[in-house]
Amino acid sequence: MRCEIVMTRNTDSLIAQISRLKTEKNAVILAHYYQTGDIQDTADFVGDSFALSRQAKDTGADVIVFCGVLFMAESAKILSPQKTVLLPVMDAGCPMADMVTPEDVKALRARHPGAAVVCYVNSSSAVKAVSDVCVTSSNAVKIVKALKGKQIIFVPDQNLGRYVASQAPEKEVILHSGYCPVHHNLTAREADNARAAHPAAALLAHPECTEAVLNKADFIGSTGQILRYAGQSSKKEFIIATEKGILHELGKNNPGKSFYPLTPELTCADMKKTRLSDVRDALLNGRHRIELDEDVMNRARRCLDRMLELA
Repeated sequence: MRCEIVMTRNTDSLIAQISRLKTEKNAVILAHYYQTGDIQDTADFVGDSFALSRQAKDTGADVIVFCGVLFMAESAKILSPQKTVLLPVMDAGCPMADMVTPEDVKALRARHPGAAVVCYVNSSSAVKAVSDVCVTSSNAVKIVKALKGKQIIFVPDQNLGRYVASQAPEKEVILHSGYCPVHHNLTAREADNARAAHPAAALLAHPECTEAVLNKADFIGSTGQILRYAGQSSKKEFIIATEKGILHELGKNNPGKSFYPLTPELTCADMKKTRLSDVRDALLNGRHRIELDEDVMNRARRCLDRMLELA
């Protein structure tokens, strides 16, 4: 009991410090659904990549504290170059984003001249700078369908790219080999086991999952779309095939419903690195400030701005 009281007092103290510092710095805290529950509860805005991209561009704050991973903080800086963007934990990265380089994109362009390069938001600023348009999991199908050409190079996520191709058969989608390890490692057998354990539940899956898992799903969508579907559905039980940080928001918004991760291992280690003390320290000491090459930033902004226009 003593330990629980101390932890609660420490948490309350950190939240109070964060609140005071936000006011002093004219700061806003953005958090992805995959962050821990306490980070989500402390944030001013919680969302998926697309919603947070819009919020980063529209906010009137001078300082953006991005509780997520590096590519997200970079995107915020690209969209709001005049603002200070802070990433509380600098080594919070994305394995998928690391699977593609600008050189990979250039090589694909050389092999497929005339194809439009569509890059998933889970990519570095340097990759966005050599791509034509950025997409998120919530708008990828819409944007690919809106592009004029038939040939599409899709980087880096092979699973999202394959799903987009299935929804836009009029396009020829050329896939890169990247993937999210958290989603890619889920199996059809695990989906079957989850259904057997919860026979009344609907299975909601993120399109970063493999085709074998998506074929088992009742609904496929981004984290934001999964949240909306679960809220509007008459079902009372759901199996969730995406990073289990989303269960926090699902539970808060739907107190009469039950949510089960497809497997207990559905955790992104990088997304779980951020602590309240890191958020406090970011505000207090201005760390870690995102700085990007101006030319890269300008070219990447065209890629992101086109996404916002088409979406």
